[in-house]
Amino acid sequence: MQLRELAEKLRCRLVGDGEIEVHHLASLHEAGEGDLAFVVNPRDLPKLEASKAAAVIIREGSPPCSKPTLLTNDPYLAFVQALRLFYTPDRAMPGIHPSSIVHESVRLAEDVAIGPLSVVEADVTIGRRSVVGAQVYIGKGSRIGADCRLYPQVMVREDVEIGDRVIIHSGAVIGSDGFGYLRDEQGVRIKIPQVGRVILEDDVEIGANVTIDRATMGATRIKRGTKIDNLVQIAHNVVVGEDGVIAALSGISGSVKIGDRVTLAGQVGIVDHVEIGDDVTVGAQAGVAKRIPSGGVFLGSPAVPHLAFKRSVAAVNRIPQLLMALKRIEARLASLEGAIGKRRDTPPPPQSVSEAGPR
Repeated sequence: MQLRELAEKLRCRLVGDGEIEVHHLASLHEAGEGDLAFVVNPRDLPKLEASKAAAVIIREGSPPCSKPTLLTNDPYLAFVQALRLFYTPDRAMPGIHPSSIVHESVRLAEDVAIGPLSVVEADVTIGRRSVVGAQVYIGKGSRIGADCRLYPQVMVREDVEIGDRVIIHSGAVIGSDGFGYLRDEQGVRIKIPQVGRVILEDDVEIGANVTIDRATMGATRIKRGTKIDNLVQIAHNVVVGEDGVIAALSGISGSVKIGDRVTLAGQVGIVDHVEIGDDVTVGAQAGVAKRIPSGGVFLGSPAVPHLAFKRSVAAVNRIPQLLMALKRIEARLASLEGAIGKRRDTPPPPQSVSEAGPR
């Protein structure tokens, strides 16, 4: 693609030769002939001239560069948009692979592709242009919308509802039983039937080896636009709001309610029946044990507002210094006590006749 054409599509300002051809995208230090690179951090600007990139995307207002340049207010966003132009996923051929088992009652819209060794149970509906990879299982009564992508070895249990443009990566299990048990009169744990379902709304993305449990009753729901990283556990009856981000190794216990635009960093743990408001960020390895209101950043375990956490960390970091000061105080105190005790044990000097006075 000519750089001039790319500049128009990315809405960037072109400086330099717009006739050069760009074939690939690359990082600044890996770029070679015909590659387009980008610079986000100003400290990387001095490396531009040494780079072998054919052209670069940099921020408006940056120092001039000898290479053909695309100028924009957000270089990283422009680079991501360029990636979407250059690298489109392979389109699977519509149809059902002969090795797959598809129940006669399944309803498939136009241009659906089902890969080898997959199983689609009765009364399933799959929308237009959706792709079901190899060795995928889709349980009875589930509904999948249009333009979805289920990568190989995804498992979708019965009565799961999936919206449009949903992506589910390999190894994910959607709709497994919630973890619910109750002790009977003899103290034996009996299983609580999990008769609810899971709903994934439009534009949700589920990472590899994520597990989302079906509700005991009602629905476990992941709302529109939320993105979930690999190895996340979401328990029964959880509701995750719109446009959220949940990073790897996080665990959400049953009946948690999470608001819109919430970010959970890696290894966050949330106890059951907790509510988190909108626009909250929970830092890595935090443990949420009680309700969090809307807004703010929370860190630590138990999670507290980030300023309180930073103050507590600063205080902890001062403990060695405080211990040294305490030892010095104890040594001084012991010295003073020793001096006072010594003075008490020393008898007073004898008095002379003149000092004693007349009798």
